[in-house]
Amino acid sequence: MTTASTAAPTLRVERALLRAHGGLLAAIDEVGRGALAGPVSVGVVVVSAHTTSAPDGVRDSKLLAVQRRVELAPLIVQWCVASHVGHATNSEIDEIGIIAALRLAGRRALVALADADILPSVVLLDGSHDWLTPPRPSLFDDFTDDWLPPPVVMKVKADMTCSAVAAASVLAKVERDAQMVQHSKDYPVYGWDGNKGYAAPGHLAALRDAGPTPLHRISWNLPGVS
Repeated sequence: MTTASTAAPTLRVERALLRAHGGLLAAIDEVGRGALAGPVSVGVVVVSAHTTSAPDGVRDSKLLAVQRRVELAPLIVQWCVASHVGHATNSEIDEIGIIAALRLAGRRALVALADADILPSVVLLDGSHDWLTPPRPSLFDDFTDDWLPPPVVMKVKADMTCSAVAAASVLAKVERDAQMVQHSKDYPVYGWDGNKGYAAPGHLAALRDAGPTPLHRISWNLPGVS
């Protein structure tokens, strides 16, 4: 029996939103939110009403082997109208918090697309929380952000059921993983080439023994770090 976790994602939701909004749709997903080190990354894949079905094998990045994600990434870039991955560093996460850092990474991706004259009319965002749209300012805010994304539609498990969102997750995962593999050359004891900055046993042991690096999110309650 086909289940929600094994069924191939489709463009059904994306096409319905495109019929309602017209223009282009930006599908967005993030990776790295729960990592202890490295950036948070936001992938954006843009599709239109004329976009054909996604390349065979596109799934939520968590369901794919490393090599399969790497193989799919260039096919996704060729398939969609446009794409970009934005990042926010661990220092930015420490400074402004993870939700604002997600927003910053998403904004960077959408601004890069806008600079190339790619202007989506609607965003399809994985999850139930719209972290992309800035909160409404209060009278006591010292700083207000006048940047606004297109209208945002949230869908829980969109990375499992919506092809464009799954594709965005693949691009974000491949880019962030490549960064962590590169950083692992400078800090090999933490095993980032394998764990990508997440709380794997080897990473936690290295934190206890060697302490945090400049790439760790020091504002977080890092295990073994006082």
